[in-house]
Amino acid sequence: MSGSWLSLALLAIFSLGVLSCKKEEVVLPPVISVSASTLSGAPGAQLTATVSAEATGGLSLIRIRKNGLVDASTPDVVFDGIVTSGKYEFKYTIPATSREGDNVAFIFTSVDKGGLTSSDASVIISTAAIPNKPIVEVTGVITANTTWTADKIYKLKGFVRVGNDPTVTDVPAKNSGPTLTIQPGTVIYGEKATKGTLIIQRGAKIIAEGTATSPIVFTSESAVGTKEPGDWGGLVICGRASNNQPGGVFELEGGYKAFSGGGTSPDNADNSGSLKYVRIEYAGVPVNPNQEVNSLTLGAVGSETKIEYVMCTYGLDDSFEWFGGTVNAKYLIAYKGLDDDFDVDFGFSGFVQFGLGVRGATLADQSGSNGFEVDNNGQGSDAAPFTSGTFSNMTIIGPKATRETPISLQFQSAAQLRRNNKLKIHNSFFTGYPNGIFIDGANTAANAAANELVLKDNVVAGVDNWGGNGFGSAGTVFTGAPANGANHPNAPRGFRIGAGTGAFSNGIYTLTALTIKDKAAEDWFLESNAILSKWSDAGIDASIFGTINPKTTPNTGSSLLNGAVFTGMPSFFSVVPHKGAFGTTNWAQGWAEWSPELKNYSKG
Repeated sequence: MSGSWLSLALLAIFSLGVLSCKKEEVVLPPVISVSASTLSGAPGAQLTATVSAEATGGLSLIRIRKNGLVDASTPDVVFDGIVTSGKYEFKYTIPATSREGDNVAFIFTSVDKGGLTSSDASVIISTAAIPNKPIVEVTGVITANTTWTADKIYKLKGFVRVGNDPTVTDVPAKNSGPTLTIQPGTVIYGEKATKGTLIIQRGAKIIAEGTATSPIVFTSESAVGTKEPGDWGGLVICGRASNNQPGGVFELEGGYKAFSGGGTSPDNADNSGSLKYVRIEYAGVPVNPNQEVNSLTLGAVGSETKIEYVMCTYGLDDSFEWFGGTVNAKYLIAYKGLDDDFDVDFGFSGFVQFGLGVRGATLADQSGSNGFEVDNNGQGSDAAPFTSGTFSNMTIIGPKATRETPISLQFQSAAQLRRNNKLKIHNSFFTGYPNGIFIDGANTAANAAANELVLKDNVVAGVDNWGGNGFGSAGTVFTGAPANGANHPNAPRGFRIGAGTGAFSNGIYTLTALTIKDKAAEDWFLESNAILSKWSDAGIDASIFGTINPKTTPNTGSSLLNGAVFTGMPSFFSVVPHKGAFGTTNWAQGWAEWSPELKNYSKG
């Protein structure tokens, strides 16, 4: 008995000891640590750190905060089941837009199953010094296939030619020259002192295909804040397609041996390569008086050439100019150029869809600045092939945002259709110029009467309270407060739709009118098109008038979002519901740049 009793007593004492130990066991707060408290890298670099957590009470999660706030890109790390420790490989990619010296802090906290939290651990990520890209100077003639890569900047010194085309008359064979390939994200400078210009000669090719996130940029070499229109030449592409110049060949204005055209046997399917997601900034140097290189010059370029998503910004002359040819294009932006946005000449017969032109209020050329300037040729002759290209879904935004906006007296027409051309414009929107549509000259008016110059399903809009017609004129002499029915007190003053001949004098347009099909030009226009008294009635956003980061898409409910007509048009044209360049999708997003004066392209 005594032995059993002693055993029971000892067991009881042991049991009390165990219970006592259990009551005294304490759950410790979780702990957390990070393998590196600071990380650094260049934009685009992916950085990693190991986060280690322990919790005797069972690990529930690792809480992550970016700069102290919840961020969807870094959600909490949750642990399922019963674990007392865990690790998490934290990864962070420094944004491509990050600037040198930018910092971001990530704070990590571990939490156990009972809700206890650890002290914080953190990692500070900084954007490291970004080295300048090496500059490769390019001169002379490129005679072999060449690739330019995004890790370097290429500087054009003087007239750089891809291919050798020494004479006007000896037309090189198709695809007989070298190909210049330019990788996405590559930057090309034009040297200011030597008027750096890139010329793709006949028979050669350029393959410059960027992406929406890594466009190819041709730009000024000048420092941020000092860039100006005309800092360098521009991009010139010469092809072997048809045109209406004598013998079917010509040298582009300026006499710099940019020979174009296929002679008496043109190749309208000629292939000069491709441009896609390309920006051309601050181009357009004068070669001779009144003879400038355009931002993008297309000399008799053929239809197998591909051109999409090209933006020309702050050019000293025209943004885009077609001298003959059959090349097609989509998604073009002409932004604050000096002369014309879209200049068409020498028998161009290609197709263009989705184009935006936006002007700066004081940036206009002494020759007179227009959205469209269109000629059959300089003489307005009957030389064939006629300038007869087809444009659709263009948005032409002039400089006159409000009646109070002062603009240069050199601005003329949203579209000056002159010198015997036979252009076709469909589904487009025009506003903000002293003149709306001007069918300039008797032979041009005759082409309109013969249904060879075509304007259909377009909208022309005036400016609120800018004279009686929204274009600064009509009505009585201005006597007081702004009101429709009164002339605007300040020039320029123009008209909505006109046909005939005339000119501005001290900013006031005098028109000697012609009829089209025995009708006044405006009545003829209204048979197939529409006129609005003010652009706000079209539902466009005011920011599209040349502001930083404009809203290019029409506002909800805009009449421009529907009504486009493509009946009988070539299959090249995408059938969309909207008039103008944009519907509900902003195709300029990501690759377009509205403030290039602030861009520093020298960094890697």
